[in-house]
Amino acid sequence: MGQRIHFVVDPQGWCCMGLIIFVWLYNTIFIPKVILFPHYEEGNISVVAVLCYYFCSLFCIASLFRASVADPGKLSENPKIPIAEREYWELCHKCNMMRPKRSHHCSRCGHCVRRMDHHCPWINNCVGEDNHWLFLQLCFYTQILSSYTLILDFCHYYYFLPLKREKWDVFVFRHELALLRISAFMGLIILGGISRLFYTQLMGIFTDTTSIEKMSNCCEDISRPRKPWQQTFSEVFGTHWKILWFIPFRQRQPLRVPYHFANHV
Repeated sequence: MGQRIHFVVDPQGWCCMGLIIFVWLYNTIFIPKVILFPHYEEGNISVVAVLCYYFCSLFCIASLFRASVADPGKLSENPKIPIAEREYWELCHKCNMMRPKRSHHCSRCGHCVRRMDHHCPWINNCVGEDNHWLFLQLCFYTQILSSYTLILDFCHYYYFLPLKREKWDVFVFRHELALLRISAFMGLIILGGISRLFYTQLMGIFTDTTSIEKMSNCCEDISRPRKPWQQTFSEVFGTHWKILWFIPFRQRQPLRVPYHFANHV
């Protein structure tokens, strides 16, 4: 069964996501044109460096779009609650619906989300049980792409041989310094912010605790992992195959775990 599409009507989220897409487009267009292709043509870098940059860029934008339109785990209006699991469900006082424990109501989206971590305006969507893995991939590949861009900016001026100025009349070469300074500035800002967010997300998975649970202090001894880290990561990504944790072009299949163990808070 394919993944359900979830679209949030939120102008603020559209602006935040549009800013991220602008930064991605800027670096995907100008970095290859100013650095990768010219240095490849003059033999300063190999084709592997060019392909790696485009692969990182592709995986980054794919995880962004999939995380933004994927259903984070929206609860159905009339959920069927098995008799053996009724004690692990509770009533949401905002939408007056039954929901499993560890679910939370998102006031911006207007519904409850299973194992909701937080609402992220940068993807204009909630981060919940069904798209958390895509959000982690987005953070991971954004860090790689930003770091790669900063390395290329540095090497262009301090390591690579100077380029021949046969195309000096072209716009990107006449404004090369300004374009690369803008790229480096955006790369530093994004890398700093995403690195902190990614670290927070990883610690949450290691301790099997969501961001909302940390803020509300509803978990006892949240600094102590309750499960092996392989188990918690496998539950988030929907597979025990670690190589698939890095692939955004697939469908997540929830792992079957004991219900009382999955809803211990």
